[in-house]
Amino acid sequence: MTEFVARVGTPEGSVLEQRHRAPTAEALRRELENKGLTVFRVQERRGALRLPFFHRREKLAPLEFLTFNQQLATLLRAGMPILQSLELLQHAQSAGVLKEVLARVLEDVRSGSSLSDAFAAQGGLFPPLYCATVFAGERAGELVSVLTRFVSHQQMLEGIRRKVTSALTYPLVLICLAMGLVVLLMTYVIPRFASFFLGFSADLPLITQVVIGTASFIQAHLPWEIGGVIAAWVVVRRWARTEAGGVAMDRAKLRVPFVGSIFHLLGLSQFVRSLGTLLAGGTPLVNALEIASSVVTNRAINTPLTGVAPSVREGQPLWSSLEGTHLFPELSVAMVQVGEATGALEDMLFNVAQLYDESIEARLARVVTLIEPAVLILMGGVVAMLLLSIYVPMFTLFTKIQ
Repeated sequence: MTEFVARVGTPEGSVLEQRHRAPTAEALRRELENKGLTVFRVQERRGALRLPFFHRREKLAPLEFLTFNQQLATLLRAGMPILQSLELLQHAQSAGVLKEVLARVLEDVRSGSSLSDAFAAQGGLFPPLYCATVFAGERAGELVSVLTRFVSHQQMLEGIRRKVTSALTYPLVLICLAMGLVVLLMTYVIPRFASFFLGFSADLPLITQVVIGTASFIQAHLPWEIGGVIAAWVVVRRWARTEAGGVAMDRAKLRVPFVGSIFHLLGLSQFVRSLGTLLAGGTPLVNALEIASSVVTNRAINTPLTGVAPSVREGQPLWSSLEGTHLFPELSVAMVQVGEATGALEDMLFNVAQLYDESIEARLARVVTLIEPAVLILMGGVVAMLLLSIYVPMFTLFTKIQ
């Protein structure tokens, strides 16, 4: 017998969540319906014990989610009903998170929920932007076109994110390799040369003394240093999960030389493109602003943007509210102002997003061009200094011996 959590409606109009044990979810559904209850959802109850670093967290992979929406839009465009489309896609999925989630969505849709409500009821697995887009499409009767627009939106954002990741990967690999080489020299190579030099009782240069002293200290206290690094990583990770810590970390990202401006433009692009997608799908401006601001992943940008919707609700123009955040360039604000005045706000927002995307690509190319030689020169200088601190006294000793 398996334990399930059932969400049911009583004849009096109340909605309850109850725990039951049954052989299968379908058997429990039939049993509850025979009692006169309206069954909204039957879900297997997961154990309450969750060990850190070992429990599985449900999360939809971006590529898997994008493919699902492309297939759903194709089936609906071909004239297949929503319920049959979901059943077909659910059976087509291999065992995984999406298959389980679609099973729960199917139960909600069968029980009379709208598609947008069924997606929104999955505990945040589906983004708010997506749920609001589907809701607007259902209300306007243009679900296919809205899904197609959302797919294009996701493809654009994923393309930009992929470019940022690939452009910064090579410099990060260089830094990690150089740091690994420095650690190897300081913990293994240099301590052995130190004992060699001490055997000759030679007068060592100052740079050699500093390097050998640092290497000896690192080797003598290595367990404590590793423990300190792990403890610091855990503390920083926990602090970053708090609201104040997350905002501070995101604000620090925006101040990083070279790449801070790219993170800034990426956040603005997320907001502007999401806002344009929602408005084009028929979502009211204030609701669209609330959802679009929540899409921005950088909380240092997200926090000022949450004040835009209340300002617009009070009657302030959108361009003026955006200008008050001090996040947007003057050109972007001017373009939004023109879009509001001419009634072409959605098109103008997409133009602003395109402008940001082009700026991101140009800055990425410039950053990669500057970072690679800078990393090579810096880390090459560090490694050269360590090697010189070893070989200079060695050459001196050989000269004296001869």
